[in-house]
This record gives sequence, C-alpha cells and structure tokens, in this order.
Amino acid sequence: MHFQTLALGLAAAAVSSAQTWSACDPTKKAGCPTKPALPTEEYAIDFKKGAPSQGWFNSTGAPTYGPNGATFTIKKVGDGPTIQSNFYIFFGYVEIKLRAAPSKGIVSTMVMQSDNLDEIDWEFIGSDTGHGQTNFFGKGNTTTYDRGWAYPITTPASVYHTYAVDWTAEKITWFVNGAPIRTVKYGDASALGGKNFPQTPMNIRIRNWVAGTPGNAQGVINWAGGLADFSNANTKYEMMVEYVKVKKLQPLWLLQVRRQ
Repeated sequence: MHFQTLALGLAAAAVSSAQTWSACDPTKKAGCPTKPALPTEEYAIDFKKGAPSQGWFNSTGAPTYGPNGATFTIKKVGDGPTIQSNFYIFFGYVEIKLRAAPSKGIVSTMVMQSDNLDEIDWEFIGSDTGHGQTNFFGKGNTTTYDRGWAYPITTPASVYHTYAVDWTAEKITWFVNGAPIRTVKYGDASALGGKNFPQTPMNIRIRNWVAGTPGNAQGVINWAGGLADFSNANTKYEMMVEYVKVKKLQPLWLLQVRRQ
C-alpha cells in the first residue's frame, strides 16, 4: 500500500533529540546500573482504571486519571507531564491509543528510548490537524536530518487513534489504526550516516510538552507551529491516553541481533 509522505527538516530532528535524555549513557560512562526487562511476554495498562500501581513513574510533572484515561495537561510554559516505564524491551511491539493535544506550540509524543540514545518516535504537532510524525535515532546521532516523516491522519487532536511501533532486529514498522504506514529496514537506517538503527534495550516515555516557547531556537518554534498561546489564564492543552500495550519478542529472536 502506498502512503503519501512529507519529509521533515532540521528543526524537527533536532527537537526530537533534545526532548529526550539518558541518566547514564553506557557509551560515555562506565558502571551504569542494570535495567529491568519487561517481566512478561505481553503487557497492557488501561489508564481508564486509574494510575498504574507499578511499572511506570512520573519523570516530569504528572498526568491525572479518570474515565477517559490519563490526561496530560499543559497550563503554562514549562509544563511537560511525562510518564516513563520502569521496564525495558529489547525488540518488540508497542501500541498506544491517544488523542493529541491541540494548538500551535504543543507537541504530544510517545517515545521509545534506550540509555544509549537509540530512539523511535511518534510525535503530534498540535496545530497540524492532518498529520502525525515518525522519527528514529541511533546512539543520538544527529549528523543527518532525513529520518523524520509526516503521514496523513484524520484530526489527531480531536479523535482517538491507535499508534504502534513494531521493532525487530531487521526493521521498524509504524502503524496507524492497525495499518502499516512506514517501514525502515536495518540496511536503510545504517546507510543514513552510520550506526543509526536502534538496537539497544528501550523504555517507553509518554509526554505532552511546550516546544513553541520563547528561548527555543526559531527552527524549533517553527516546527511546533509557532509560540504556544497562554494569554488566557484559563487555557489548558490536554493530551489523552486510554491504554498502552507491549509485546516483547521471544528470547530465540534475540539470537539474530546484529551487534555494533
């Protein structure tokens, strides 16, 4: 099936890299602690049932929970409610049901990232009412900026859609509502400036944040659709998440991992 794609520019790649972080990058520092793996082959969390009792922590700010799921609310510059999984997967499938936050300057994300700064992204610009964006990085490499793409999606800031990533040693495939919309093969990624295929254990991060804020680079602000508007004291921008599902690959598949 053919899907129309729109290439993203330097600002998008740069801001994707900037919004993520590693507490201890083992490629730069010795003695990083061992990270816990997902203890089961399949995992699901229904946020409509309330806050998770284990498996996740609030890394910056905190969502609220109710019958619509987890609500990630932004009321002012500097807000960026984020939850992050305690567990890691080494190849697998991640699915999220999400309604993005509206308005220029606001970015809703589901990011998979390793401590080595391997990264796979779903991102939604609040002012873009017809697209979602996919991206990936290998070891934090930003020497090229041709990995991000935008895809037509019907009103992502007003309608819930399911978004997924299937990540194996051979390829990454992004899905919208069960349909594959992009595939990057190992060889394709490696051709983009070096060791760019994500291939180290990742956790999951879900975040709503303000990219369009004074002080950010103009390219970042332009990517976000402009400065976020907080002129009304009652303004709030909400990203909603109903659930997350995770499947890790069977251990046999890990024998096929390409080591770099």
